Amino acid sequence: MRIATWNINSITVRLPKLLAWLESSDTDVLCVQETKCTAEQFPAEALREIGYDSAVNATGRWNGVAVISRVGLEDVTAGLPGGPGYEGVQEPRAISATCGPVRVWSVYLPNGREVDHAHYAYKLQWFDALKAAVAEDASGTRPFAVLGDFNVAPTDADVWDPAAFEGATHVTPAERAALAALGEVGLSDVLPRPLKYDRAYTFWDYRQLAFPKNRGMRIDLVYGNAPFTEAVKDSYVDREARKGKGASDHAPVVVDLGVMSEGPSE
Repeated sequence: MRIATWNINSITVRLPKLLAWLESSDTDVLCVQETKCTAEQFPAEALREIGYDSAVNATGRWNGVAVISRVGLEDVTAGLPGGPGYEGVQEPRAISATCGPVRVWSVYLPNGREVDHAHYAYKLQWFDALKAAVAEDASGTRPFAVLGDFNVAPTDADVWDPAAFEGATHVTPAERAALAALGEVGLSDVLPRPLKYDRAYTFWDYRQLAFPKNRGMRIDLVYGNAPFTEAVKDSYVDREARKGKGASDHAPVVVDLGVMSEGPSE
């Protein structure tokens, strides 16, 4: 079974690339972030034509998440139970579904903007709510994973130059501690194999030739419980999907799983 996560950075703009990638990559389940569309604008029919069902949580121009699956799509929950709002709005940043033997969450964590900004405090609150919301699934016997754009680089090795990020979000001790706290409920980071490059970045800014120079960050992550991580056969970043005109500024992270139990979570 092949599961992936991709911050698509507008699913309507990049729909041809998405459809082509799904077919060429032989992906079974894809968690998508930054759909940047309403639920009505989401291209469910185009995905259905190539064999994929979809569940979406999206309200407009910003944010938006989805789960796209060709192996079943059940028990969908849109939103983060107990999650905080920002400026009085519950943003569409989470959706969960059961896809065959696996339950997944697609998440798009708040950016945080600046350390002294209200959005940064919102980001840390969101992490706390996520940890509480996934605790039951994480401790169960069913393979379970949270996939998405976490907007945190777990370690200094996950950014091209730690000095370039000094004082900025995505690398602060508080953000990294909030991410690491997912381990307290039984989730661990599925590390991608770097392949050609020594560091498996997932995001490169559009500016200053960041991608050709490999000045990136690893912020698109997969956190799985023990039944999930024990089934992992391979994991990698598909850099090829970041290349070319009109690409997202993120690349897909792909995880291949072996045989898994289909038993329900306890």
